[in-house]
Amino acid sequence: MAAAAAGVLTAVSLATAPTASAETDADAAPGEAGAAAEWDLVWADEFDGPAGQLPDSSLWQFDIGHSYPGGPDNWGTGEIAYHTDDPDNISLDGNGNLEITALRDANGDWTSARIETHRGDFKPPAGGSLRIEGNLQIPGVTGDAALGYWPAFWALGSPYRGNYWNWPAIGEFDIMENVNGNDWVAAVLHCGVPQGGPCNETLGLGHETACPTGPCPGEFHEYAFEWDDSGPSQQLRWYVDGQLHHTVSEADMPADTWADMTGHAGYFILLNLAIGGAFPDGVAGFPTPTAATESGHSLLVDYVRVYTADGDPCGDCDPDPGDGHDAYEPIAATSYDGSSGVPTADDSVGPLSNGDWLRFDGVEFGSQPPLDVVATVASGAPDGVSGLVEVRIGSPTAPPIGSFALGSTGGWNSFTDIPGNVDGPTGTHNVYLTFTAGHGEPYVTVRSFRFRR
Repeated sequence: MAAAAAGVLTAVSLATAPTASAETDADAAPGEAGAAAEWDLVWADEFDGPAGQLPDSSLWQFDIGHSYPGGPDNWGTGEIAYHTDDPDNISLDGNGNLEITALRDANGDWTSARIETHRGDFKPPAGGSLRIEGNLQIPGVTGDAALGYWPAFWALGSPYRGNYWNWPAIGEFDIMENVNGNDWVAAVLHCGVPQGGPCNETLGLGHETACPTGPCPGEFHEYAFEWDDSGPSQQLRWYVDGQLHHTVSEADMPADTWADMTGHAGYFILLNLAIGGAFPDGVAGFPTPTAATESGHSLLVDYVRVYTADGDPCGDCDPDPGDGHDAYEPIAATSYDGSSGVPTADDSVGPLSNGDWLRFDGVEFGSQPPLDVVATVASGAPDGVSGLVEVRIGSPTAPPIGSFALGSTGGWNSFTDIPGNVDGPTGTHNVYLTFTAGHGEPYVTVRSFRFRR
């Protein structure tokens, strides 16, 4: 969402009509797009359910009010609607869609809604690709009645959560934006520094296009974003109805800018319908909404789906195994190469809870697979609070190759060795320890782990 977290509300001057037609024809259907050979569905919401029901709370969380706690006012964009979890603003429509509706009350105050995925680790597996896809209908209102409407389908870098002032360095992928009911949609990358820099902030690196299969407002269109890590230079690609219309390459910007944007745990996905703000104001040339703006128009979302694909025969192997870890020697938990939601102590990592993970790059297994894994762990969780410690290869969402359950050991510093069988790999891989429980309570601290053969 253009300038979604900037805090600096400079005027946005994107053209009021789309630029020329799509730069490249490409069929973006899973299984054929980009360099990926085979897509696997890893996350989805089809928004099926009765009319008036809120979106699935196991998949989505609400953003309430005018800002994140401690974050920039008006979400950093200048938008004016108060976001709610009121079914009048956001609910299933009973026809397989999520409906987000902007409403103005008798005092002239606007309400709308904004949600984001609980998951914040959407990124391609090493050497593979990520695809985020949605079928959406932007509000079917145009002209003066549409002034200030700003629907968006986008993703933010997970380090933004809890910080709220590290934008745009952590990255933002605007998969679809539309303002003021214009018959075009925008795709934008935000990264780098808050003003200027290699990503032209606060405008970002963007492109607008007409929808190739019919008008953008009031009709469903497929909007997709791909992050391709299968070649020597990573690429970001944006599609509308299967047609490629915007591309940004790793080679287009400084290495540190790209690393800041891609080197963290991943991204979370957002859906929202804003009213007013820097983008619609900048396109209109004056403040929006106006007295002519109509209340009650909606963004409809048929589905959101996330796919990944392996694109490199090497998969998740480390090109320089000598810089990795010996699978058969103790691997200190504090030596992790990547993580999500992880507190670290002097000699251990934790306490950890559901959804956390640790990544260890270049773990060398050799030519014979291990028989099991042994982890040195502790738990000070209350009685009845337990969870799984799982081992995965290549991705925190890959199928586990082994796991064990853990309950209280008598304290967070009461370490014990617990073995777990593994369907052992050979060669060199990036290994993930993931932590899964049916609750949000911390339940494990990890000091080290090793494999045995």
